[in-house]
Amino acid sequence: MAETSPAGPPSAADADGIGEIDSILGFHIRLAYGTVYRHFTETFTDLGLTQKQVSVLWLIDDHPDIAQADIGRRLQIDRATVMAIVNRLQKRGFVERGRSSSDKRRQTLHMTVLGHEALVNAREAILEHERWLKSRFSPAEVRDLIDKLRRIHQ
Repeated sequence: MAETSPAGPPSAADADGIGEIDSILGFHIRLAYGTVYRHFTETFTDLGLTQKQVSVLWLIDDHPDIAQADIGRRLQIDRATVMAIVNRLQKRGFVERGRSSSDKRRQTLHMTVLGHEALVNAREAILEHERWLKSRFSPAEVRDLIDKLRRIHQ
């Protein structure tokens, strides 16, 4: 941490640094997120899919006929955003809506062949992105980092 006078400004030794903000965890999380998001966006440029769209496709693929409301709950996305994402995915022919066989009020979603093909391509891009990200850590550090990040978002 930078040395500060009683008034608080950084010392001359920290003239090129960022001062006390360097000790703020949230600041480093924001910087890390920005770096990861930029790389993800570069990796996905040709796919025309967002992180949230890929997450929704992946969840539908893992849970055929999942209810739209369950997607929002599992991915911690509000109802209006989930609806907008699903509308875009449906418009592109990636998912289809249906009715639950157990509860006619619930709308379910399943993947189309076109959606599955898009997800296969997205998964390849995700694996490339994950290799880039995980290369900065040992396997044990990756597991530890995931556990620690879960403490924040759960």
